[in-house]
Amino acid sequence: MMFTPHTASLRRVSILATDKVFASTLTQAKDFFYLASLRYGKQMGLGLKPIFETRLVSPDGQPVCSFSEVVLPVDGGLEDTDVIVLPAFWEDFDVLCNRYPQVLPWLREQHAKGAVLCGEASGVFWLAEAGLLEGKEATTYWRFFSEFGERYPNVSLNPDKHLTDADNLYCAGGTTSACDLYIYLIERFCGANVAQAVARDTLYEVQRNYAPGRIGFGGQKLHQDLVILQIQQWLEVHFADKFRFEDVAREHGMSIRNFMRRFQTATGDKPLHYLQRLRIETAKGLLSSSRKSIKTISYEVGYDDASFFARLFRQHTELSPNQYRQQFVQEVEA
Repeated sequence: MMFTPHTASLRRVSILATDKVFASTLTQAKDFFYLASLRYGKQMGLGLKPIFETRLVSPDGQPVCSFSEVVLPVDGGLEDTDVIVLPAFWEDFDVLCNRYPQVLPWLREQHAKGAVLCGEASGVFWLAEAGLLEGKEATTYWRFFSEFGERYPNVSLNPDKHLTDADNLYCAGGTTSACDLYIYLIERFCGANVAQAVARDTLYEVQRNYAPGRIGFGGQKLHQDLVILQIQQWLEVHFADKFRFEDVAREHGMSIRNFMRRFQTATGDKPLHYLQRLRIETAKGLLSSSRKSIKTISYEVGYDDASFFARLFRQHTELSPNQYRQQFVQEVEA
């Protein structure tokens, strides 16, 4: 999906600070978004001036004591915002909920107003406790799978994914996947060039044992057309295969015309554009986590013509495949 940046789209990012927070996960989010704000300001001709706010907030506006007993100052209390980051913590969650009763109503209110909410590892518990993940896909750090599944049986916990999204709710399993999530959101709000610059400045030594995967599709599954949902799930497995949508429609008891209409009504996308996005997002993962050639990646995501794939990739991301890969590769100075 191509994002067209505009300054009004992002005004404030709020990062929740609580007692026993892992300071590194909190400051990592701060650094990513602050750097994006500087880069975006420079792109807009303002020099190195932040173009949106990146604030550390605590439930009462007071400093907090991190897991490692570092006293962390904050910029203020809970407020209206465009993005909320919920970092990882090391504390009994019920203790935190009792200590900070303001958090859950704030999350519900901000999500209802359209804010993007992101949980990292144990931070995902805040989203689930607020009731925002009911019936939606989520993930968390592997150590918490059992507890999370027992506590929130109506949340679709997917232990095989490092990143999930649904209805402006994002879950990251750990530190590395949170980095990928922040880059994705920076691309969404600030554009591909800013995201590329931030990734190049911060991720050149990150080693993944997974592909970042496809994010940005979860919200398109929040509909009631079960047949179209089945087709979406089929496409996620067979996106690289050679097939005709006419055959897919017939196998599900629809004419091609009815299928096209129902698919776009349910997902907001035409089937071909949806398929292209699946392939491009998969290619992004392969580009960032492997050294496979562009031609090989093109073939693996379903395109025999590498030149056509490269043009399509640029159309969706504003970058060539090689440019996209470079943001994840350490640049060695001569």
